[in-house]
Amino acid sequence: MTTRVLYITGWCRSGSTLLGNLLNELDGVVHVGELHYLWANGVLGAGTNSWCGCGGPIRNCALWSSVLAQFGDHPSRLASQMVDAQQRLLRTRHTGERLAEAMGSSATPPEVMVVLNRMAALYLAIARRSNAELVVDSSKYPAEAAALCGRSDLDVRVLHLVRDPRATAHSWRRSKEYIPPMGVWRSGSYWTAFNLASDRIGASFPGRYLRLTYEEFAERPRESVAAVMRLAGLHGPPPVSADGSAVLGVNHTVTGNPDRLRQGPVQVVPDGAWTRELPRPYAALATVLAVPALRRYGYRIR
Repeated sequence: MTTRVLYITGWCRSGSTLLGNLLNELDGVVHVGELHYLWANGVLGAGTNSWCGCGGPIRNCALWSSVLAQFGDHPSRLASQMVDAQQRLLRTRHTGERLAEAMGSSATPPEVMVVLNRMAALYLAIARRSNAELVVDSSKYPAEAAALCGRSDLDVRVLHLVRDPRATAHSWRRSKEYIPPMGVWRSGSYWTAFNLASDRIGASFPGRYLRLTYEEFAERPRESVAAVMRLAGLHGPPPVSADGSAVLGVNHTVTGNPDRLRQGPVQVVPDGAWTRELPRPYAALATVLAVPALRRYGYRIR
């Protein structure tokens, strides 16, 4: 059985939580949030958030308790192994190696194969327990997306979300409940690294890849979601109106933006607060750090 996966990559604060939760409203789709952190946050309770998007602890959630039961009565040992493997094998700097293996240019090391087998089994368990045809994973780790593209038991499509680096730097300067703030230097460095690594996936697997900017999504939400649906092989009308109105129900997301807990009416609108509120020196620093990819995505230097 081939499990369908839409993997969202890029850097954080790019609208992936809202976009994923919109897709979650479609029949046969389940958005699981940042699945990468299921093991550290959900099972081990070692991260910043161990709550499911439905509002309860992940270990007590009907969906996640059922999914984790597929891995035995004591998933903590497996969780520790997965966290260790993620750190050693699936960081952004490993994207090139994982891409070469996915394309068949080099052999996949046994330890990489083990962790990918477990990831594939996790996607399958989620699809079965949620009766979903498509699993949306907004983990945003390019090396994971690259490695998963080489799996014959997964039908993986990669959505690369990009947002103006000055907007993300401004967003990261503010804490969000359980998510601490991040400095402009660190945010800008990650922005460039994650996005350039994601570009490499598009170059290697162009037929399975779509790049979308946050600004396009915010300005033309219905068209943007329709494009993502086509990438993922989904049919029917997008779950958002042309003016950005939508209604969100319950989701079972792992970690991610605290806004994932939001239910009811929502409005997708552009956010240009950074142009008024981000101090000029910080904007200049974010710009300099992003220069290698800034114009590629249609953003102005000034």
